[in-house]
Amino acid sequence: MTNEIHVHKLTGCSPIPLASYLKALGILRLVAEQADPTAQGWWLGDVFHLRTKLNQHGLREFFVNKYRPTPLVAPWNGGSGFYPKDNQSAITALCEGHTERTVQYRETISACRLVLTALGLKEKPDGEAKGRLLIACRGRLPDEAVVSLDAAYVLTDDGPKYPPLLGTGFNDGRLEFTNNFMQRLLDLIEPQSGNPTTSAMSWWEEAFFPRVQGDLQKDSILGQFDPGAVERPVNPWDYVLMLEGALVFAAAAVKRHESATKGALSYPFCVRSAGIGYGSSASSDEGSCRAELWLPLWLRPCTYPELQTLLSEGRVQVEGRSARNGVDFARAVSTLGTDRGIDQFVRFGFHARNGLAYFAVPLGRFKVEPQPQVNLLAEIDGWLDSFRRAVSSDNAPSRAQRALRRLESAILELCQQKGPARLQAVLVALGEAQAALVVSSKWRAEAFQRPVPLLSPKWFIDCDDATSEFRLAASLAAMFSSSVGDFRQHLEPVEVKGRLAEGRSRWVEWTEDSSAACNVVWNAGDLEDNLIAVLKRRIVEAVRHGERSDDGTLVFPGQSLCSASRGDVGAFLRHDTDDDRIASLVRGLVLLDWGRVQQSLAHKELQRGPADPMPDATFSLLKLCHTPWAVRDVSVRLEPTIARLAAAGRADAAMKHAARRLIGSGLSPAIRVASRDTASTQRMAAALLFPLSWADVNTLANSVLKAQSAAVEVVRTI
Repeated sequence: MTNEIHVHKLTGCSPIPLASYLKALGILRLVAEQADPTAQGWWLGDVFHLRTKLNQHGLREFFVNKYRPTPLVAPWNGGSGFYPKDNQSAITALCEGHTERTVQYRETISACRLVLTALGLKEKPDGEAKGRLLIACRGRLPDEAVVSLDAAYVLTDDGPKYPPLLGTGFNDGRLEFTNNFMQRLLDLIEPQSGNPTTSAMSWWEEAFFPRVQGDLQKDSILGQFDPGAVERPVNPWDYVLMLEGALVFAAAAVKRHESATKGALSYPFCVRSAGIGYGSSASSDEGSCRAELWLPLWLRPCTYPELQTLLSEGRVQVEGRSARNGVDFARAVSTLGTDRGIDQFVRFGFHARNGLAYFAVPLGRFKVEPQPQVNLLAEIDGWLDSFRRAVSSDNAPSRAQRALRRLESAILELCQQKGPARLQAVLVALGEAQAALVVSSKWRAEAFQRPVPLLSPKWFIDCDDATSEFRLAASLAAMFSSSVGDFRQHLEPVEVKGRLAEGRSRWVEWTEDSSAACNVVWNAGDLEDNLIAVLKRRIVEAVRHGERSDDGTLVFPGQSLCSASRGDVGAFLRHDTDDDRIASLVRGLVLLDWGRVQQSLAHKELQRGPADPMPDATFSLLKLCHTPWAVRDVSVRLEPTIARLAAAGRADAAMKHAARRLIGSGLSPAIRVASRDTASTQRMAAALLFPLSWADVNTLANSVLKAQSAAVEVVRTI
């Protein structure tokens, strides 16, 4: 060996499947512990790179002729080689060997047999007997073997816990890992002499620098670590190095077992499953998935001790707490909750196969880069945690379960890519979750579920994608009236306290005949029907409560903190907007604290959108009768008949009443009554609800009213 440093591009080590990832860790660990303590490893272009003093010949020479295997044993497992009915060929061959390369293995097997004899165990133990054996193994096996025990199980006050990476203590279904490990060692090392077998060299080349597969083993033994290898021959080096790499996680399994949660969750970068974010995802996956493991990829060379530190801490934080599930982990990644220079995480889920064994299924990758919009989720963190718990109950309605799934899917997508569209999807999903709470009032009360917290102005700013749909939805959601109430009351029985102050919301207790129940008129129907329903309801409430202008005239309660533009309303009238998207955005945007939005943004910033093309004259005339603003310094008294006629599709009758109302207010319509079909008239009725600014209302007035100096001319057909 010289002082020259060599970099090996190990093309046989990739992040996927899990077996290949663990093989890379195993190579770095063994080289660092047994050959070159200065060795470093890193990932680049989905290939593991190894920097070491060993050249390729020296690297091969170390593994083929000098590598000393870690003594992996699991005497608590049936099939481990320690019981009469087990396959004992490998364990016997190792014990009868004389090579220095396996001396630690012989000592460990001997210690295991002494423990079994002391406990009087002649067959695989269960229950308390197994627990006693696990405790005895930790106390009596050689130190060289304890590292494998640390990776296989954690002893807690509630009994042994099994981190997911090594199944249930080196066992997965019918596959026992340690006995297979010993058998694969005998494929590589002659137990008497310690010399390599005839195929060990060629298998090593194939495992490290794959070219053409040679005479590989036909047993499909990779199990959960490589689901795709079920029908593929296995290289013994792959299996041996995979389990050697799995032991890198050992220190963390003990260090973090103080957690009161499930044992699997004490493992580094390991969280509860979230059945979302991948092609075949389903909510049922969460019940059949043992856990999720997020494995780091790093670009900077690191030594084995540095890697041990990274994996032993496994520190991933969300809002000052440890990540609990896959969604939390994605949030932590996107907000740089990891602190060790990781470039990406590969997400694996341990999913059940045939109800017994598990497969480590790759579920995607997540880049570690800042996504500032994810920080907005801190505002709903407590509520979301409560909602998750409530939805997990047996009596949770399916609608709430679907809403949670959509919400978490939207959050996961936001964590991967920023932008208004992604944040809008989260906002819409929050609206759907709120709607699920509204419908399921009994379950909501039993689960003590509060409304979604009022969201900050930053949501409005970051969700704004400069589209007509967003501006129209915002204009509705921001509608308010001191006498009639906010727009939100028409969607759900929620009262917002302190709209311009502390900004809190609470459920309103109501009965079927209460005013709160009557005000909730928005339903699952199409947008036009809902807009008309709200229009009619606000007119009823205006008459009932006496919505008055400054001069005492009864007017339509249509003021908004975020007025629509006449160009956007024109686009709606021409069907140039997406009604479903407007409706979805409305449900989300009503969750904003609109008082704070108004305070944080300049008034001119709330009035964006095109001025042209103008809405047609028919709509303009009707709109002048449904505005809280003075028209040419005259307040137009609200006439409920006009909206009812327009909603019924009776354009001519609605226009006649509107013209009379305007003339009665001292204004002079300049247009004649025009015939329109029912559908377009109902569309106009729906559009009357969109609030316009004072300037836009008077622009419409100038387009359909005669000059103030002109004489009043009554339309002939009136």
